[in-house]
Amino acid sequence: MSAFRAAAWRLRSLLPGCADLAAMRRHPRRDLLAGLTVAIVALPLALGFGVSSGLGAEAGLATAVVAGALAAVFGGSNVQVSGPTGAMTVVLVPIAAAHGAAGVLMVGLIAGLVLVVLAFARAGRYMRYIPASVVEGFSLGIACVIGLQQFPNALGADKVDGEHVLSLAWQSLQEFVRHPEWTSIAVAVGVATVMLVGARWRPGVPFSILAVIAATLVVEVARLDSVTPIGDLPAGLPAPSLDFLDLSALPALLPSALAVAALAALESLLSASVADGMSVGQKHDPDRELFGQGVANIAAPLFGGVPATGAIARTAVSVRAGAGSRLAAFTHAAILAAVVYAAAPLVSAIPLAALAGVLLATAVKMVEVGSIKAMARATRSDAVVLVATATATVVFDLVYAVLLGMLVAGALALRSIARQARLDQVDITGDLPGVTSDEEYALLAEHIVAYRLDGPLFFAAAHRFLLELPDVTGMSALILRMSRVTTIDASGALMLKDTIDKLEHRGITVYVSGIRDGHHKPLEALGVITRLRAGGRVFATTPEAIAAARNQLRSDGTLPAPQAPQTPPQEPSTDAS
Repeated sequence: MSAFRAAAWRLRSLLPGCADLAAMRRHPRRDLLAGLTVAIVALPLALGFGVSSGLGAEAGLATAVVAGALAAVFGGSNVQVSGPTGAMTVVLVPIAAAHGAAGVLMVGLIAGLVLVVLAFARAGRYMRYIPASVVEGFSLGIACVIGLQQFPNALGADKVDGEHVLSLAWQSLQEFVRHPEWTSIAVAVGVATVMLVGARWRPGVPFSILAVIAATLVVEVARLDSVTPIGDLPAGLPAPSLDFLDLSALPALLPSALAVAALAALESLLSASVADGMSVGQKHDPDRELFGQGVANIAAPLFGGVPATGAIARTAVSVRAGAGSRLAAFTHAAILAAVVYAAAPLVSAIPLAALAGVLLATAVKMVEVGSIKAMARATRSDAVVLVATATATVVFDLVYAVLLGMLVAGALALRSIARQARLDQVDITGDLPGVTSDEEYALLAEHIVAYRLDGPLFFAAAHRFLLELPDVTGMSALILRMSRVTTIDASGALMLKDTIDKLEHRGITVYVSGIRDGHHKPLEALGVITRLRAGGRVFATTPEAIAAARNQLRSDGTLPAPQAPQTPPQEPSTDAS
């Protein structure tokens, strides 16, 4: 019963509350206008990403409507706009090629369930540990892949087929060389140019929809049969259906579903963080955002939609247009639903080449040259991670790219931390208690040496300097000062144990001082200081360790015993009695 109550309480914390409704009532007119603005921008993107995913323009519209509305209601950000995105399209293309449309829909449903589980497990907070260089690298790689995906439609190469984007782009170029189709490329380049130039000239004008409308009119008036249109769209959303479910395909689709869930979580939380930075007083709930994206991705496949995520570009447009609550994102989905029901015949006449131009311009705008330059100049490690992630995104796929980027970033970070570890011989002058003469100090210095360990003592760093200690010669006692050790793992502890054993095998007595409270457990568990502690050679401070070493050297005859102070002779008595 307690577990049930805990689950119920957790569910209540993830569901919309009165505060959300109150926020929607504050500035409804401003939110409605922002929703209209972002809907105009989102329409060609939804169509284009639907086509690029392999499921068609209707799938993109269904995703924008269903997922956009549900994520707006259940998500963790007040200003996030969700729908089909380029990053998700990159992952879906090989899934569609290998498993067909049913496979894509089932992957989306499973990914939605995974996101809900992640929300209950409070996994949202862990997404912030992904390095910025990895995010920047896969964003650059995604932009390249989106651009390469548009080659068939932009070049009018309808007969090419393939799973990998590089192969698809190469086949398209070969087909274009054999049978040039200049009309399609003119439409695509024209739309892209209008969008890019117009965005610099008048950033607030929706040049994407204007360019698509103009291209459609030109193609229809001139009756350019060589330019392929989207084709017939259903006049409305299809009825919910589970016909795509095939449990026998679950083992084959599960890895892809996990990849889609990871990407949806990463991109949505990244977009929500960007929205927080662009707005005033907004702060998203990462776990609730995962829950909202999970609900959206469970529902979208039922209506034929592809997996969705938070969309950074559309979210930015909404925030700049004045969005302050979920009403803006919900309005965007409602307007797109009206387009599906009322303007399907008009939308079906849009040329595929025009949508290719929209996505080519989108890919160009995704490349933040200034941000990439800054990241590359920050450190050599960041530059390596960025290039490795971007290259892997294009050559392999996004999931492998992120994993590779994380591995490279982790390895370089470990190398950087390991270089901070040092072993320094230190002067013991200030730590010699009770020394009464320069001769005694010189004698002690001949037999006692102290080394200070600085930084982490772990697998990547311990071997680099601990191997130097057994080469110490001419000493009878060695003090290891460990107060500046920041961390110890099993590898570092075992290396320290081996070093101490080698020193004592050569007749050098080892004393340890300054072990931090949190470091006793690994050292004792692996038997590093058990024998030293039993022999009374573990101390809190260095002066105590040196005093013990001096006493031991005196007891075994290495150092002379201290001389008793001489008493002055007594004067003979002069008592007259």
